Amino acid sequence: MSKQSFEDRDGYIWFNGELQPWRGAQLHVLTHALHYASSVFEGERIYNGKIFKLEEHTDRLFYSAETLDMKIPYSKDEINEACLEAMRANEIMDGYVRPIAWRGSELMGITAQGSKVNVAISVWRWPSYFSPEARLKGLKLDLSEWRRPSPETAPVFAKAAGLYMICTLSKHAAERKGLDDSLLLDWRGQIAEATGANIFFVMDGRLHTPIPDCFLDGITRRTVIGLAKERNYEVIERAIMPAEMEHADECFLTGTAAEVTPVASISQYQFQPGEVCRTLMDAYDVTVGKTA
Repeated sequence: MSKQSFEDRDGYIWFNGELQPWRGAQLHVLTHALHYASSVFEGERIYNGKIFKLEEHTDRLFYSAETLDMKIPYSKDEINEACLEAMRANEIMDGYVRPIAWRGSELMGITAQGSKVNVAISVWRWPSYFSPEARLKGLKLDLSEWRRPSPETAPVFAKAAGLYMICTLSKHAAERKGLDDSLLLDWRGQIAEATGANIFFVMDGRLHTPIPDCFLDGITRRTVIGLAKERNYEVIERAIMPAEMEHADECFLTGTAAEVTPVASISQYQFQPGEVCRTLMDAYDVTVGKTA
């Protein structure tokens, strides 16, 4: 049975200042963002009727827009309220929020000076990104052939749509092999992140995670680091080379969609979800107010 299309749903989308019927939120084919990736977005989770870290996500949306030389025509408070309005209009208690800002179709070409910046916020029910079975057993990851670019070659600290092209390609390649996701290295050959999540390794009882110097320092990543330190785990942010995975006992991903999800393998490297993974999974679930 095919999945329901995201364009054919009941409900409402907040679109440039007002709620519109879901099916009526449409764009022109010559929208600048479609042709030149002039778009930034966020991903947020709703737990028990509350959007987790809403203000932090909105701050990052505005930072990303500024990085792409886009001025969002609303205040942060207005965007925060719009997210809540869309959540309430769709009667979502547990789900996902997708704010997005993009340049419109006023101009077609590399330059976008004077193009309108549009904003939309969609909210829908969404269970865990990975199935409960996969989450408990641990994910199986491929090692991607694509690499995260240098900060000198792309706006790597913005949550910009164009930067996710290699994530889609990497995840497709992994899925064709029967795997769950893929790990990307950076342009130096160091471990970077998964296609939509940050990564942690447990080595000798300590947490090791890559320095986010060419990819997003995830909001969930920062939350989990705080939870780990509260529980007296030492957290080391450093450059990690792929061969070091041989010495890791546990591995897990963190992200708005992934939450805290153990990893069982990456290419030839094997891990066993253990005490640290379980502790931080439970701590995160309590922090966000996740239902059983």
